[in-house]
Amino acid sequence: MDNYDLAVIGSGAGMNVASSALEQGLKVAIVEKGPLGGTCLNRGCIPSKIMIYPADVIRLLQDAKAVGVNAKIESVDFDLIMKRMWDAVLEDRHHMEDAIRQNSGVKLYHDVGYFLSDYTMQVKDEIFSAKKIVIASGARPIIPDIPGLNEAGYLTSETVFSIKKQPASLIIIGGGYIAAEMGHFFSSIGTAVTIVGRNPELVPHEEPEVSSLLKRKMSEKMRVLTNSEPITVKTGGSSKQVTIRDRYSGKTFDASAEEVLVAAGIRSNTDLLKVERTGVEVDAKGWIKVNKYLETSKKNVWALGDAIGRYQYRHTANYESEVVAQNALFNMHVQVDEHAVPHAIFAYPQIGSVGLTEAEAGKNRPIYVGVGQYADVAKGYAMAEKDGFVKVVVDAETQKILGAHIIGPEAPVLVQQVVYLMNAGDEDYMPLARAQTIHPALSEVVVAAFGNLRPANFEPQEHHHHSESDGRTA
Repeated sequence: MDNYDLAVIGSGAGMNVASSALEQGLKVAIVEKGPLGGTCLNRGCIPSKIMIYPADVIRLLQDAKAVGVNAKIESVDFDLIMKRMWDAVLEDRHHMEDAIRQNSGVKLYHDVGYFLSDYTMQVKDEIFSAKKIVIASGARPIIPDIPGLNEAGYLTSETVFSIKKQPASLIIIGGGYIAAEMGHFFSSIGTAVTIVGRNPELVPHEEPEVSSLLKRKMSEKMRVLTNSEPITVKTGGSSKQVTIRDRYSGKTFDASAEEVLVAAGIRSNTDLLKVERTGVEVDAKGWIKVNKYLETSKKNVWALGDAIGRYQYRHTANYESEVVAQNALFNMHVQVDEHAVPHAIFAYPQIGSVGLTEAEAGKNRPIYVGVGQYADVAKGYAMAEKDGFVKVVVDAETQKILGAHIIGPEAPVLVQQVVYLMNAGDEDYMPLARAQTIHPALSEVVVAAFGNLRPANFEPQEHHHHSESDGRTA
């Protein structure tokens, strides 16, 4: 039986820890059931964004008539879009495979691994143990139990990237960010899309005004059904028929499409790993329990990324991998900081968000809320951007920024400015008030939101003096 200094389960962000260990001259095992690179590289952020950029260009051209430009799209080269995406994915994947092959300190176990006992794993017919273990095993799509779905066949967020031809029509089951992004991509290239989401809101975890604007804008390009659930799937000829129940009225109706894409959330992979055999505790949903150092309930076993079920973004997993590397390899006691975790949804319009929503922030403290409209700044008007906005939430007593929520062009870029402020100095917005903001640029809409701060859940007293000159707009 082989023995390693470190075993890393999952080759996404877990590879960062493996690389650090190899630099220290440690002997490393990597266990990966799928392609190298994990979700982000193979079936997540990278391929989806390469597909979505052409969709953004299409929508931009279609919307250009609002600024006096009448453009016509001659055709969309679906094969080229998919080829560019696969070129990028495979190049990165092969690069990783080569690096592992050339390093004698590492061994790749390329299949589903599971624990036999403390610190001991089996992959196929090989058994090994490791002194330290990092579980970065990711997650997999939830497949809802809908009668007829398995027989009819379906795509998931893992298989959709492998399709060879564009479907003429598509029903997406789910109303989260994968549904929103894939709905945007397929509808823009000419597929007739229907989104069927169980929640009353599209992307229900966003600020409510953001969710409702996204639904309104996406409904102009496709059919968006919220508070709806698919109850059966049947196949007939070349199409799949989905019977859908409206959860308000209880009424049912049918929708048919060439393909069905399931994007109904993700579940933990820990059941495959049998982590309980090595003394690692999971919660009721199977996510691994960790403390503030990302340690599991078992000494010398850490977990990060999707496996812990908190923030399912690759940038967060990368950050957590740095914390784990410092704690596991250098015996430091670095705590994970989750006060300003940003994320983006690359739908149309785009969404960028960080920190708390107004409802979350206002539960136990007085807060200011400010809103800035794209249309009210010169660049937003120039772009004929009528609907986009920025909403910011600030602690009324400390002036600390608690959250920012943006929907509109370049939202992920704009929100990053607020993320930096939330990680600097006193975490307040004064650097933004003191700084000159380029005019006319979209950055002014963020400044406008802070300039419009108003008490949201309290009556201001005299000592709550708030100067409106904080948010200067040109």
